[in-house]
Amino acid sequence: MTGRLRGVGCYGGVVLRMIRHRIGPLEAVGLRPLRAGLARCWRDIAGDALTPPMRCGPSALRRCRPLLGPATWAGLASPGAVVPVLHFVNRAPRAREAARDLRATDARDFRGRRRTRDSQLGTDLVVPIGTPVVAPTGGVVVRVEDRAHGPSVMLDHGDGLVTICASLARATARVGDRVARGALLGWSGASSIDDLLLFPWVPPHVRFIALLDGEPVDPFAAHGELSLWREGNTPRGVPREPAPDEAFLEDTFDVDAIDDAIAACRAHALRDELDRTRDLRARAFALLSARLFAYGLFTYHPPIYATRHARRARLDLPLRREDAHALRL
Repeated sequence: MTGRLRGVGCYGGVVLRMIRHRIGPLEAVGLRPLRAGLARCWRDIAGDALTPPMRCGPSALRRCRPLLGPATWAGLASPGAVVPVLHFVNRAPRAREAARDLRATDARDFRGRRRTRDSQLGTDLVVPIGTPVVAPTGGVVVRVEDRAHGPSVMLDHGDGLVTICASLARATARVGDRVARGALLGWSGASSIDDLLLFPWVPPHVRFIALLDGEPVDPFAAHGELSLWREGNTPRGVPREPAPDEAFLEDTFDVDAIDDAIAACRAHALRDELDRTRDLRARAFALLSARLFAYGLFTYHPPIYATRHARRARLDLPLRREDAHALRL
């Protein structure tokens, strides 16, 4: 193990990071406050009247990493700041409807392999708790939320591109912040309920989600596609002196489509909450978040962007270059 992993002295150590940033154990795993955290976890497992329960099976055990999991929980990392990927985006057609499905029965990543699971809509980057999470390119913070997977930060980058950094221990960004590439968004955690159920064999990780025109997309490029990463399918973290960000191109939304989508929400409380949001942009991003994390609550999913946008290479990893010099694919 010592040949494959960097020690506490090289990475800072998870305990030292937690002390430095005052991240408590409950906060690190998404259970602060405890009662509300446990309630979110139970709802995520058991479901409710409108949300199906979490699905699990023997194939879910494929995400266990007997060496990587305990070592990352202990604050160790791979040599050379090479970040392992736990899961890629599932390219199978039913991924959007799979809800909380930990199985890998219909799962294919961008290379046609099975390094993913049925409901995986983001890329899971394995890093010790307390690692800085940064903006992958310039944008505006449009949502900061607490869900069963812990705090998440949603960034609007303009030109149809939105990213979400989830499974954080703590978010430091605030709604309305205009951030440059590499700006601090928060600190990584281990707040997915499935991580805790399989502790310590599933390593802590940051979930990175990209949306293009409101739909989840894989930032990695399959054959014939353009990668969303600036360095193709070999992305790296943001350097100390990042390249200047592009000009922010604010998007326009289809108001009627937004209204129709909200009217198609089967959860009365959520529908009322979305209806009460009067600012158009805030309403659009609240709807995108709700459809991403609770797709089955909506019976109609119209595109809400007024124009369509092509894939372009714009993103770095949401980590600093010293913590993520390369990915282990």
